[in-house]
Amino acid sequence: MKRFDIITIFPEILESYFNESLFKRAQKNKLLTVKAHNLRHWTTDRHQTVDDKPYGGGVGLLFKIEPIYKALKAVKSQKSKIHKVKTRIILTAANGKRFTQKDAVRLAKYDQLIFVCPRYEGVDARVGKLVDEKISIGDYVLAGGELPAAVIIEAVSRHLPGFVGKQESVEYESHATIGYLEHPHYTRPEIFVANGKKLRVPKVLLSGHHGEVEEWRRKKSKKQ
Repeated sequence: MKRFDIITIFPEILESYFNESLFKRAQKNKLLTVKAHNLRHWTTDRHQTVDDKPYGGGVGLLFKIEPIYKALKAVKSQKSKIHKVKTRIILTAANGKRFTQKDAVRLAKYDQLIFVCPRYEGVDARVGKLVDEKISIGDYVLAGGELPAAVIIEAVSRHLPGFVGKQESVEYESHATIGYLEHPHYTRPEIFVANGKKLRVPKVLLSGHHGEVEEWRRKKSKKQ
């Protein structure tokens, strides 16, 4: 069973998302498990402090290395005694490697993925020595790393057998091959009127000629 562990100061943020739809079914069927851990559990002061001001001055606060180190040791220790677990530790960070479909396929081969989700101005740079890689989901800044972790977890999960209803949905979707963008899709009604204009389904899709349909889809698929 694939295990995803998320280290965050807001574990409740993602609970509703991972307890619905495909994730709810996958966890019920024991295909995977998603667990959010509160970083504050690994602090020692009564205020449960996880951050501090940066040396040298500057705006904002940084996550301290101590609680992250303790959290990673605790979470990573939850492994099977029967076989060796392949674990990958990921820091979601704006200056990380850009996440791609190729990464999703690569990460799906691990038994356990652990995500460190920063807030504020990020983490003490020494945390980089505790993780295996840093990943960004795009050239923009968010309030925290929880949403990037959710994006990565979903992209990875789609490559786990049984997660989606039909595996061909994954094999032939956009980005399944390098630079590939899937063809357009249509469903009922055949004609829809919007703002006085008739929006029609392409005739070839109504023809029933599978060869012509496949040729149309091939031509409409795009290369990035």
